[in-house]
Amino acid sequence: MQAKKIIVLGSTGSIGTQALEVIADNPELFELVGIAAGKNVELAEAQANEFGLAKDKVAFGADQASSLAKDLDADVVVNGITGSVGLSSTIATLESGKTLALANKESLIVGGELIKSIANPGQIVPVDSEHSAIAQCLWSGKPKEVQRLILTASGGPFRGFSKDELARVTPAQALAHPTWVMGRVVTTNSATLVNKGLELIEAHLLFDVEFEKIAVTVHPQSIVHSMVEFIDGSVIAQCSPPDMKLPIALGMSWPDRTPGAVNALDFSSFQQWQFEPLDEDVFSAIRLARQVGMAGKTFPAVYNASNEEAVEAFHEGKIGFLKILEIIEQTIDAHTPESEISLSSVLEAEKWAREFANGLIDQIHR
Repeated sequence: MQAKKIIVLGSTGSIGTQALEVIADNPELFELVGIAAGKNVELAEAQANEFGLAKDKVAFGADQASSLAKDLDADVVVNGITGSVGLSSTIATLESGKTLALANKESLIVGGELIKSIANPGQIVPVDSEHSAIAQCLWSGKPKEVQRLILTASGGPFRGFSKDELARVTPAQALAHPTWVMGRVVTTNSATLVNKGLELIEAHLLFDVEFEKIAVTVHPQSIVHSMVEFIDGSVIAQCSPPDMKLPIALGMSWPDRTPGAVNALDFSSFQQWQFEPLDEDVFSAIRLARQVGMAGKTFPAVYNASNEEAVEAFHEGKIGFLKILEIIEQTIDAHTPESEISLSSVLEAEKWAREFANGLIDQIHR
C-alpha cells in the first residue's frame, strides 16, 4: 500500500507536533509533504529539516496555509490551526478535493452550512477525540437506528465549582487541565466548557443529528471519549487512554486504523470510571451553544469570535473568569444576522462580534 501524502497545518501546535510524531513513527503509511505554522518560525524550520521538506513546502500564516492546502499535491490535510483563522484552509482543502482531517473545529462551526455545501460525503474526518469516537461508534449501526449521541466532558479543572468559586479563578488555574495537555485557548475553553459547546455544534454538523438528540455527560477520567445510543437500548462507547495520537492517526489513515497508535487500556489492573450530570446553571456554555446552533446562520460565528476575544482579555487580566460567558451571551443577544449565509457574511459577523465584545471588555476594564 502506498503511503498517504499528508499536509499538516498548525504544525508547531499540540495537534501538529503529535501528527508529525505519528508520521515519523509510520513511514510506510504516511509521507509528510508540507507544513504550515504561525509565529513559531524556528520550530517549523526544524520540522522541515527533520522531514527533508523544501522551502516551498513550508508556509507561514493563514493565507499561505490555505494556498498550500489548495495547491500542493496530497491525499490528506490535517487542519490543526487554532481558531476561526483556519476557515480559509478548511475551504481550500475541501475545494481541492483532498480529505480533511479536521482538528480545527472552529472553521466548521463558523462556516456551518457553507462548509457542508462544499464538502463531499465522507470528505471531512473528525480529529477531535469526541467526534472521532462517535464516528467509530456509528460503525455499529445504521443512521436510522441512532437514538442519540453522548459527548463526554472531563469537566475541566473546575468540576464541581460554584459560581462564587469560579469568580475567583485565575488564568494560571484555568490552564491547569487535569487530563489533557493543550494550547492556551483550547485549555481555557475546556475550563469554561465553551470547548464542549463548540463540540456540540460540531457533532450536529458532522453527523446530521438534531440538537435534541445530543447529550453531554461529565466523565473526569477521559477514557470513554464519547458514546452512541441506539434505538434498541444499546450504547456503544469508544475507550482508550487520553492520548490524541489515536484520533490523529485515524484521521490520517481513515477508514483504516494505524497499528500501535497508542497503548491499549490495561483491564488487568483496577480502574474506576465516573459519569456525572453537567451543571448547566453554573456552566452556561452548553446552553448557549445549543441556542446559537439551533439559530444557525452567523450566530455560531459570533459565539466563537466573542469567546476568542474574551479569553484573550481574561489572560491579559482585563476581565474575570465568569465574564467570559457573560460577554459571549451579551454579544449573541445583540447580533442580527443576515438572511443568507456566505463567506462574506460570516467574516463580517466575526468582525462585528470581535468589535462588540471588545467594547464590553473595555467597559469592564475601565
